[in-house]
Amino acid sequence: MLKIGSVAFEEGEPIPAAHTCEGENRSPMLHWEGVPAGTRSLALIVDDPDAPDPAAPKMTYVHWVLYNIPPDCAGLAEGIEATRLPAGTLEGLNDWKRPGYGGPCPPIGRHRYFHKLYALDVKLPDLHHPTKAALEAAMRGHVLGEARLMGTYQKRR
Repeated sequence: MLKIGSVAFEEGEPIPAAHTCEGENRSPMLHWEGVPAGTRSLALIVDDPDAPDPAAPKMTYVHWVLYNIPPDCAGLAEGIEATRLPAGTLEGLNDWKRPGYGGPCPPIGRHRYFHKLYALDVKLPDLHHPTKAALEAAMRGHVLGEARLMGTYQKRR
């Protein structure tokens, strides 16, 4: 069974400020195991379904989109830069309209941030910095397994 975790935070716990707009905005270290047989690539989507206000959410805000992560990769280092991503890994666009990680920065309230890992039975073509929706469309019918890690964050200021 596919599982995802982090040394930075446990399931349902607060994400440390270092990984947010109030800190260094570094991606958290992520690790996974249980990649299903037949997996040809992995994809990672990090999003916040509580935007802009958890009391009245209106959208899901996308923080990170990666795909074609090699199936033998067991995780990502903290603060990983594009040049250090595993060979073959491609980036999509977050909702700041740029590739790469954008940490939690909720305008109001405590938000939930889902780190979703997908095992795919294909290596996807170069989708040229896809949005989350475009990546999900390309993955449709190819998901062998999925794992989620949820952390929370509320601004201190």
